[in-house]
Amino acid sequence: MIICLYGASSPDIDQSYIEAVEELGSQMARRGHSMVYGGGANGLMGAAARGMSACGGSITGVAPEFFKHPGILYENCEEFIFTDTMAERKQIMEDMADAFLVVPGGIGTYEEFFQVLTLKQLNRLNKPIGLFNVNGYFNPISELLEKTAREGFMRSACLTICGVFDDSEKLLTYLEEEHKAPLDLSDLKFF
Repeated sequence: MIICLYGASSPDIDQSYIEAVEELGSQMARRGHSMVYGGGANGLMGAAARGMSACGGSITGVAPEFFKHPGILYENCEEFIFTDTMAERKQIMEDMADAFLVVPGGIGTYEEFFQVLTLKQLNRLNKPIGLFNVNGYFNPISELLEKTAREGFMRSACLTICGVFDDSEKLLTYLEEEHKAPLDLSDLKFF
């Protein structure tokens, strides 16, 4: 399975996040998965890539040309695809992916997550989405989505289209099982 990983590029984060995501990358490779991601060498993107590389995993980096600066991109990607725009980058990763795995990150990570979540809600993408909830990082987003459903801004069925896990093994098992038996998405949107 090709897993698209979204996550932080910032190097200024607590080491516990880096260690957890590097181990996640190792587990992905040991379980025979490949990774497509934004190509970063730093932060949690870099941690996942290092974990994958350490265990012989296949990595494809996708980045816009303007990211070509020393120390920004991970040099050990098996393949690198360069794009003109961020939108083109996201589309390539979405098209290549069999599943989406979101690790803690900033605004760019949120935007990528909410885009695939929206596409799944609209029944335009039926691929599993999982959040790796290191240190409870995604608890506020889970609470926001629950409030959104509770107050009628989305159907409560939408709460089932994404898994949230603090255990990386359970997260990968979820993605694998959902990939084999995709959800019925027919009752998610209001129209």
